[in-house]
Amino acid sequence: MAEQVRVALLVTCLVDLFRPSIGFAAVKLLEDAGCTVVVPRAQTCCGQPAYNSGDKNDAKAIARQVIEAFAGFDYVVAPSGSCAGMVRVHYPELFGDEPAMLAKAEELAARTWELVSFLADVRGVKNVSASCVGSVTYHDSCSGLRELRVKAQPRQLLASVDGLTLKELPGAEICCGFGGTFAVKYPEISGKMASDKIADIAATGADCVLAGDLGCLLQIAGRLSRAGSTIDTRHIAEVLAGMTETVPPIGVPRKD
Repeated sequence: MAEQVRVALLVTCLVDLFRPSIGFAAVKLLEDAGCTVVVPRAQTCCGQPAYNSGDKNDAKAIARQVIEAFAGFDYVVAPSGSCAGMVRVHYPELFGDEPAMLAKAEELAARTWELVSFLADVRGVKNVSASCVGSVTYHDSCSGLRELRVKAQPRQLLASVDGLTLKELPGAEICCGFGGTFAVKYPEISGKMASDKIADIAATGADCVLAGDLGCLLQIAGRLSRAGSTIDTRHIAEVLAGMTETVPPIGVPRKD
């Protein structure tokens, strides 16, 4: 195993508010990979909603807070391609007119990773000690795929889960229609894209659909539920961390 490193977990707003189990799964996976994990209490939203809405001033104000909150750690890891992509790709773009802040944004960007790519590409994790009997399919979220090149890493780690069968999703790289504020601005288009996505998911015959972004998963889970589907929806971190027996699928309330 590589040397011990100090990692700050960027929890993300959606995980904090809707699915904290993803955060706990991320901590377990990082600790298993030899990391000391810290969750900075001063962290806020990464600013992506403001950025995507064209509100540059608020996006910059939020980014300043995040840059300060995550200073001094070896790495910053997020269980979300969209939030990690915001920090890695768009923070430097925000401060192109402020040389001092640009240097800080670029320094943070260089230390920031999406969870699964960090495990595979930085920590060299090839296997996880988890089991999950059944079949899954995997949806590639837009930001993780296009901005961070997260494609092979999740499949590599899923292949090591005992009892799991991966069925490739037709159109896995096609957007689910969530896109943050896109779903709010263009609900009809978003709904059609989600319907197309769940049709592709159903065609795989898989028991469960996985992804690395909770926004995508909430979109997919909602559409599957309204369609009366019994296909489960989970974040990949929950499967890799072996939490499928203790945490219900997304959209299913706990029984305790």
